[in-house]
Amino acid sequence: MSKADFIFIKMCRDILENGTSSEGEVVRAKWSDGTTAHTIKKFGVVNRYDLGEEFPIMTLRPTNLKAAIDEVLWIWQKKSNNIKDLNSRIWDSWADEAGSIGKAYGYQLSIKHKYKEGEFDQVDRVLYDLKHNPYSRRIIVNMYNHQDLNEMHLYPCAYSMTFNVTGGKLNAVLNQRSQDILVANNWNICQYAVLVHMFAKVSNLEVGELVHVIADAHIYDRHIPLINELLKRPVYDAPKLVINGNKDNFYEFSVDDFILEGYQSGSQIKIPVAI
Repeated sequence: MSKADFIFIKMCRDILENGTSSEGEVVRAKWSDGTTAHTIKKFGVVNRYDLGEEFPIMTLRPTNLKAAIDEVLWIWQKKSNNIKDLNSRIWDSWADEAGSIGKAYGYQLSIKHKYKEGEFDQVDRVLYDLKHNPYSRRIIVNMYNHQDLNEMHLYPCAYSMTFNVTGGKLNAVLNQRSQDILVANNWNICQYAVLVHMFAKVSNLEVGELVHVIADAHIYDRHIPLINELLKRPVYDAPKLVINGNKDNFYEFSVDDFILEGYQSGSQIKIPVAI
């Protein structure tokens, strides 16, 4: 069994059995027909993935790894806030007529800051520290900039990363304020697992753990039957992630540099998305 599946199953069962419903609360999200999108949630969910042991992609249903990597490269490598630089339409609902999502995500990572070592944006600062001072306890990226929140079309969900090298292995903590578990959980895990792999590779480090901290881990009401269906499915062994060994520059990676060997999964399901 893929350990990512085991973690997902355990988390979903805990939310459904012990979570709190939003019924009776003021709720922002709506379904496409205008109905209020209620949730059942758990506060403060923490999941750990050993990236050196296996790649944490679920097998209960397929995760489109190429599209997930494309989005994380859009944010972290291209540092873009325009959907015209993205090869999918997942951000269309939050973009204006020019394609911008405002001063969110990639925009925040592109801002340069002055340090005693020089001027860097947040991504280049991580790359610099992993090369020159890998055992620093200060390697942090934060996209939740309160000064610019009123100019973001969507506040960052996965908003910060803390990188920590221990025993020659690169570990990371991903902090997320809110997550739609069915739609986004494994998508985000795969994205940031790949990001850790990329940073480790270009820094001559091994991969360690990815720790995912979710403040508000929720399952939408219309997703509950779909979750219950998934929990009954068989699971498969985790595939192997193969990365192009010729790339040693973070800015040279493309989606074609990542291949999953032996990926087997259940069939895809159609998931309504609350906005």
